Amino acid sequence: MSFHSMWAELLPVGRSSASGGYRRYAWTGADSDCRAWFREQAEARGLTYETDRNGNQWAWLGDPAAGNAVVTGSHLDSVPDGGAFDGPLGVVSAFAALDELRGRGARLTRPLGIVNFGDEEGARFGLACVGSRLTAGALTVEQAHRLTDGDGVTLPRAMEAAGYDPDAIGPDPERLDRIGAFVELHVEQGRALDLSGDRIGIASAIWPHGRWRFDFRGEANHAGTTRLADRRDPMLSYAETVLAARREAELAGAVATFGKIAVEPNGVNAIPSLVRGWLDSRAADQESLDTVVGGVEKAAREYAAAHGVDLDVVRESFTPVVEFDHALRDELARLLGSATELRIPVLGTGAGHDAGILSGRIPTAMLFVRNPTGVSHSPAEYAAEDDCVAGASALADVLEGLART
Repeated sequence: MSFHSMWAELLPVGRSSASGGYRRYAWTGADSDCRAWFREQAEARGLTYETDRNGNQWAWLGDPAAGNAVVTGSHLDSVPDGGAFDGPLGVVSAFAALDELRGRGARLTRPLGIVNFGDEEGARFGLACVGSRLTAGALTVEQAHRLTDGDGVTLPRAMEAAGYDPDAIGPDPERLDRIGAFVELHVEQGRALDLSGDRIGIASAIWPHGRWRFDFRGEANHAGTTRLADRRDPMLSYAETVLAARREAELAGAVATFGKIAVEPNGVNAIPSLVRGWLDSRAADQESLDTVVGGVEKAAREYAAAHGVDLDVVRESFTPVVEFDHALRDELARLLGSATELRIPVLGTGAGHDAGILSGRIPTAMLFVRNPTGVSHSPAEYAAEDDCVAGASALADVLEGLART
């Protein structure tokens, strides 16, 4: 099956007719349809299919128990109203690369695996990379069992409703010990390749990043009868903190965004009692990130005090800087340079990935495919089909070079 036909088959799954974006949230109907698609692709190619204890899907060419396997893949879930490419491009390209290797008659001496990691985006339960974090032991069973979505449904209940056993989740060191290298292909979430004129790039590192929850607690009251001087309105403190985040990020050469908000009681004619906002911040180094988050929190506390509002700040997730395995990264550059006779740029990224989570346990690397607009986490996310096909071919070159050594 060609890249085009696979892409066309997957494209409608979980797509909103209203926004044109995707709502493929973990352990929902759309997620189940994506998982069914993955299994069908694996079985159509005669690969050994399995789902691990954490709900991640695997397809194997060769015996994974032999060890030193080469694995590729990504994820199929999405952010709310996300784009088509973030995640699925890596999975579709993995199957396309395998097809190309078979067409070449490539003889591989190491097992080759394709994976779809579950709940990478964290759109439903608020924590990114749940599937890979559990597998790598970066998320405990107890922490996972406490994850709850916006409707009060816990992760265990959601998994059970989708037909999976939540009591089985946990670290999977034996599985990771069988993997010698993991290479994730991903659409670039930025414009570096477009600006340099290159189709394919290699990741150097993932910026340190995290999510912080700011709870501003004031006093609910009537919006029409309460004097301005008598109000304890948490929305004011929140709004000023949003502006502070932008200011601190600009000063540090970093990025910071309040992209999610919850308000109680959420009435048009009511002063809020609670405004809960989530800060996402990322920077090229830890010192810069600490400066941004520290500056935002300091400003938020000053604004809250000025308006008679209480403030709690909770760090919900954090990932330190990830330097991808240098030897593997250099080998990718050598393999691609030899195959294409082109200079392959090496670039950092502010986006988190399953490859970054796994990097603490196994050698990992990433390939990026050009994104001409730089837009991501949006229905406008885009990559040209010829660039996608070139990415799948580059992935095939990498897999062949790694899996025959």
